[in-house]
Amino acid sequence: MADETYAALAQALDRLPNGFPSTASRREIPLLRKIFSEEEARIASLMCGTGETFEAIAARAGLAAVEARRALMDMAKRGLVWVSKENRKLLFRLAPFVVGIYEAQLATMDRELALLFEKYTKEGGTAGLMTLQPALHRVVPASGSVPIEWVLPYDDVRAMLLGAASFSVRDCICRFEQDLLGSRACDAPLRNCLSFSSFARHERPDDISRERALAILDEAEDAGLVHTVSNVVEGLSYLCNCCGCCCAILRGITEHGIAGSVARANYAALIDAERCKGCGVCIARCQVGAIEERDGISVVIAERCIGCGLCATGCSSESVALRRLPDAEVVHPPVNFAAWEKERLSNRRTEGPMPRIT
Repeated sequence: MADETYAALAQALDRLPNGFPSTASRREIPLLRKIFSEEEARIASLMCGTGETFEAIAARAGLAAVEARRALMDMAKRGLVWVSKENRKLLFRLAPFVVGIYEAQLATMDRELALLFEKYTKEGGTAGLMTLQPALHRVVPASGSVPIEWVLPYDDVRAMLLGAASFSVRDCICRFEQDLLGSRACDAPLRNCLSFSSFARHERPDDISRERALAILDEAEDAGLVHTVSNVVEGLSYLCNCCGCCCAILRGITEHGIAGSVARANYAALIDAERCKGCGVCIARCQVGAIEERDGISVVIAERCIGCGLCATGCSSESVALRRLPDAEVVHPPVNFAAWEKERLSNRRTEGPMPRIT
């Protein structure tokens, strides 16, 4: 009976635009069991991606309204559901598994949960989640890697932070997970996952100043980490600094060969063969294996380049540069999360998954 409850929750999560595909081995069941109590799973399985009052959810779940409200508020604190307020009423919706529930488990992440997540992603979860379009995340080029006249308005990473009013930082859950498993292959900083808001709010334990947020941005670029954000133009609230060995999304490229695992920035790296010294710095800084050495110089593998600009910012000979793609090849992100959800759900119904890269 319990497995049926968690299976129903898995189906509810998979009905959301983000998706939560079942695996042949049913690895999603123990994963959800680790995060949700059986009663929480039952309530969540009756929810959807549209905000509803706790009274409506209570009626569907056969619970007293006060009991449903208590359970939903506790689930919201743990990131299992999202809560908003409209016309002075609280509205609850089921949070997607990624990006959403999984990222909210930093405080509860242990080795068991890390192993369950890895088994799920390796046995079909990544292929199901990361091939759907539009992608969950998009790449934002490193500061100064693109000539100012070519930078698209939504690609100015420093402007994102300069325009915010409050900031916080937390550990990267992907690197934290790999540390628990003893399988981290890099020495990148752990505490550099940034959140920001356009409005001032009450101080929280993880809050930092704008100056510190900008310093973390610089530190991430020095460490050769890829900036990624939610794949939308408006309503951005976090900035991830990702490595290709730990980040679940970039691993879609590096481990699973999924072409659309992340939305690439609308730029491409070009290397001047005449100026390249063959030092290999750009090769080392590329998180997705898009540059290789040929005949003593570095060469970009165009189909793998995600336009992050780390090769350009690390090149001492200034032989690497990002160039904006032709207008016909530019893909603009959805304007906001609602538009993203609508497009992704439509694509899931009509187009299916994206192809893989070789």
